[in-house]
Amino acid sequence: MSAIASSTASSAARLVPESSATGPRFGWLRDRGMGASILVAVLSAAFGVVLVEATAYIGVMLQSDPYIGASGTLALVVQVLTVLLIGVAMYVAAIVTANTFSTIIAGRTRHIALMRLIGGSARSQRAEVARQGLVVGMIGAAVGIVVGVLLAAGGIAVAERLLGPVPSFTLVQPAVLIPAIGVALTTWGAAWVGSRRVLSVTPLQAIAGSVERSHEDATARPARHIGGLVLVISGIALLVLGVLAGLVNPLGVVISFFGGILSFTGLSLSAVVVMPPLLRLVGRLFGRSATARLAAENALRYPERSSRMAIGVVMGVTLVTMFAVALESVKVLLTKAAGGEMDPEFALIMDSFAAVMMVLVGVSAVIAAVGLVNLLTIGVVQRKRELGLLRAIGLSNRQVRSMIMLESVHITVTATVTGLVLGVAYGWIAAQSLLGSVRMPPNFDQAAGLVAPAVPWIPVAVIVVATAVLTLVAAAAPTRLATRVAPVEALAVD
Repeated sequence: MSAIASSTASSAARLVPESSATGPRFGWLRDRGMGASILVAVLSAAFGVVLVEATAYIGVMLQSDPYIGASGTLALVVQVLTVLLIGVAMYVAAIVTANTFSTIIAGRTRHIALMRLIGGSARSQRAEVARQGLVVGMIGAAVGIVVGVLLAAGGIAVAERLLGPVPSFTLVQPAVLIPAIGVALTTWGAAWVGSRRVLSVTPLQAIAGSVERSHEDATARPARHIGGLVLVISGIALLVLGVLAGLVNPLGVVISFFGGILSFTGLSLSAVVVMPPLLRLVGRLFGRSATARLAAENALRYPERSSRMAIGVVMGVTLVTMFAVALESVKVLLTKAAGGEMDPEFALIMDSFAAVMMVLVGVSAVIAAVGLVNLLTIGVVQRKRELGLLRAIGLSNRQVRSMIMLESVHITVTATVTGLVLGVAYGWIAAQSLLGSVRMPPNFDQAAGLVAPAVPWIPVAVIVVATAVLTLVAAAAPTRLATRVAPVEALAVD
């Protein structure tokens, strides 16, 4: 017994990072994946700060206008859009962070199991992960405030050179703390959610490496899947209600907003059931060679890992497609309400607004892209033993590279198609619930009513190509890592 205890203690000592035992208190920040998590928090906080500063600037500029200064309607619209965009960015960041911490926890399975074996509780280890998430969020929020203020200062300097100065505006806006605090708390909560994997780690897993649940284990969680299904059904009901309410009042868009959040959250929770079979189905289209079959079957062998990667791409494609379709559908609705012809000057304003909105939404897509690259890289590192074993049984470097690349292609195709379908649906619902009851000059005699979804095919084609390029480029670095795994590493202990 003493020999077993001594062996266990020595194994635990080897697995506890030196930084946490004798080194710097925050040495865990050097762990793979933490840097990208901080980057996601920085992007989210900076995005929120820029929007707050831009909103304040536009509000002051509108108030100084002699014609519309007495009306706060336009300023209110800008503020509402700002809140919604910040909310979207934080929502995307939360999902990316939760997926990242889930993947990191899967890689720490053996370490967690050994800590459990020598007396550590799952609750204390989960609390430690949550504290790490809070630190990551606070660092990202602090850096994001600085970056956001600098970007806002540069943008406002350009605007003042083009439009003239706005004397009463100042960059010192207390409201910039709101997105920063929101990002810190969101990252903390996402880390807590992502660390739920700790609760299922048993001391017996101390003899294993990083462990991802099998398809059978992942699907045998009825509570989570039922919860996801309830959210999807509730979200769809709210989306339908939002469209119907939008035929009477523009506030129907608020109902639709919450319907979209609920339905996509439900899809994210159920992704481990929905995405792997779709990935395997798409994988079968790429041939029946040993490499192609391995790549296709890996989606079901490790459903949580594959679904986390896929849902990140789905989220990015959905966001960009949604706003592209929404803006195009808005033009159709306003044209119909105006009697079939839109004023050229107003059309120009709409096109300019659409361009600005697409740039802003692109920030959220970048956040999702950072998460994808991070998950791909961590996934390859955690599969070191698996890849080494494949090399040991005869797979060449080229075959290993092909397998990793094919997995990325499967994710790209499946997630892009899913994101396009969701984006078209969400975009049309957003426009319809906002402007279904609108009446336009010169007659103001009819509302727009229901219209068919308007799909801007050129932007959609750009989205597809950009997603394909992004995913393949993101897979390049992990693919290089995969080919550096020597066969002997399959037999390594750690």
